[in-house]
Amino acid sequence: MEGTERIVLPWEQLKKDSAGLVPVIVQDDANDQVLMMAYMNREAYEKTLVEGRMTYWSRSRSELWTKGMTSGHFQYVRSLWIDCDQDTILARVEQVGAACHTGHRSCFYRELERNEANPEG
Repeated sequence: MEGTERIVLPWEQLKKDSAGLVPVIVQDDANDQVLMMAYMNREAYEKTLVEGRMTYWSRSRSELWTKGMTSGHFQYVRSLWIDCDQDTILARVEQVGAACHTGHRSCFYRELERNEANPEG
């Protein structure tokens, strides 16, 4: 990307939400498709950096999960990006199989329709 810079960013310098988590947007490195959105805690962030496989914090199960450990649908890190406010990570990955637990390639497979009768709504 034009005008990019490479930085090392320790966990302490990321801005977290009230639960101590950072949202992660996951994008297919091959075709730019947005695959999913998840959260990381410190352990997930550091494990992802060391192992090169996307690891997240499951808010519903209150545990770490490395994408693909049960499904075989791993996400291999190609690059990690931080937004200008340092509060959201963009992960560009090599996606093996489906990213969504429903079996879809992307979790974003349903388009919302606008209410044409109420264009402002």
